[in-house]
Amino acid sequence: MQLNLSVLKTYKKTLLLVLISCVLYIAFAYSLERTQYLKLIGLYTALFVCFYWFLKTYKQHTQVLTVIAFLFRAIFILAIPNLSQDFYRFIWDGNMTILGLNPYLSTPEHQISQGLLSGFQNKMELYVGMGKLNASHFTNYPPVNQFCFVLSNLIPGTSILSSVIGLRLIIIAADFGILYFGKKLLQILKQPVHTIFLYILNPFIIVELTGNLHFEGVMIFFLIWSLYLLVSGKWAWAAVVLALSISTKLIPLIFLPLFLQWFTSNTTSNKQGITKLILFYAIVGGVTLLLFAPFFSSQFISNYTETVALWFQNFEFNASLYYIAREIGYAFTGYNQIAVIGKIIPVVVVLFVLIISFFRKNKTPITLITAMLLVLSFYYFTATTVHPWYVATLLVLSVFTKYKFPLVWSFVIVLSYLAYIQTGNANKHENLIVIAIEYLIVYGVFFWDIYKTNLKQSE
Repeated sequence: MQLNLSVLKTYKKTLLLVLISCVLYIAFAYSLERTQYLKLIGLYTALFVCFYWFLKTYKQHTQVLTVIAFLFRAIFILAIPNLSQDFYRFIWDGNMTILGLNPYLSTPEHQISQGLLSGFQNKMELYVGMGKLNASHFTNYPPVNQFCFVLSNLIPGTSILSSVIGLRLIIIAADFGILYFGKKLLQILKQPVHTIFLYILNPFIIVELTGNLHFEGVMIFFLIWSLYLLVSGKWAWAAVVLALSISTKLIPLIFLPLFLQWFTSNTTSNKQGITKLILFYAIVGGVTLLLFAPFFSSQFISNYTETVALWFQNFEFNASLYYIAREIGYAFTGYNQIAVIGKIIPVVVVLFVLIISFFRKNKTPITLITAMLLVLSFYYFTATTVHPWYVATLLVLSVFTKYKFPLVWSFVIVLSYLAYIQTGNANKHENLIVIAIEYLIVYGVFFWDIYKTNLKQSE
């Protein structure tokens, strides 16, 4: 009788916390304005408390966690994103392709000013919604992303909301895929399956991906699927799927050198390993080029490289080490040295990736994934721009490792919105005190993770 009462008590508490979480997510999706930073912090913190309780209570009951996770996602179905404007550009690009135009060859600003778009539904609302900065630059979204944008615009209806629903359904479907292949990969690695819910049930993922419609989730789906295929011995198919990941977001390109030791140590000879590695790279490169081919032209190359370069040499947001380097530059020259520092950062990142690739043992699935986590972390630590949704990739990789700092970062990343909100222009006048608090916490946990890892290895 005492056991039954205990179960009943837990059941009632679960329903209560699910209801509370639903109310919080509804408030987040439908009544939060970006300038309401106290409300933002309060809702986000309360959701993390509920998230922690769900994981602690139901880690042995993953079906319950699955139902809860996708129930929370369903709440956002009819919501227009309130923390990001990027979705306006997604819908715009999708319409360009549907109209038979190459989205990489002209900017929305140019198209509007020249009156080039006749019969384009909602063009002015999309143009105004994406903002002048976005509208004045060429698109930087790779072809698989563009395909998703087209699919979203094929949802019945001509409103922006109908396209938003399409985008959201694609992202939710990707989360189902991450859950499926993430669990299978954890089983192969003989790790607790419930840890995938550190990603799937995390309020950060639900808000930033399902809510704000960022396509890191689709890229991550292909990345985790590719890792599962690689660990399962299907390296050729892993290369194909990795190309799909790269063609959604370019960031997995940074992982390519890390596969060197994996192939040389998991074959009968170094020669055979190098041969497989070259074939792996050839497949990744070939499929990626094939996906880009429908948009290819000399102008495309010029526009795309120009846009990608902007992220290193023009944009600044929520950075850490870069801001220190920038202040040093101010002290010696009196002006912002981003153009110079932005050229140095890629070189430093490449050198770090090569060091990790050649001198760190990345021979097992866990050490390979850990290497991916470390190089991507180093890139974000040195980057000029770190938007909140970038942390999603670190979070999913950390699920398969002993590192916890991405989980902590997924919580404190909300502070970056405070800097953005308080100034109204995150690129020029961020509140550096807020950013400093965020990174002091992240770096503190990061170095604690390293200390604990080295301590265990020395035992």
